[in-house]
Amino acid sequence: MTKRVFEVRAEWDELARVWIATSADVPGLCCEAADFEQLVAAVLGIVPELLVSNAVLSHGDAVEVPVKVVAERREIARPVA
Repeated sequence: MTKRVFEVRAEWDELARVWIATSADVPGLCCEAADFEQLVAAVLGIVPELLVSNAVLSHGDAVEVPVKVVAERREIARPVA
């Protein structure tokens, strides 16, 4: 198992109403889902494959890959009347 933690950024796209995941640590990562938990599941499913495909990790090192998902969702708060 690699000790490096691969960071993934998840952002809410209000117009498309989906979460989008990208990463500077994982070349080629770009996926979306309507639900945050679905997005995390998709990210965890594809990250090891992308890391091996892009020669960031070898096949044996990609058995367990630590992933940190950092989420950001901006909203407008209004006072309750």
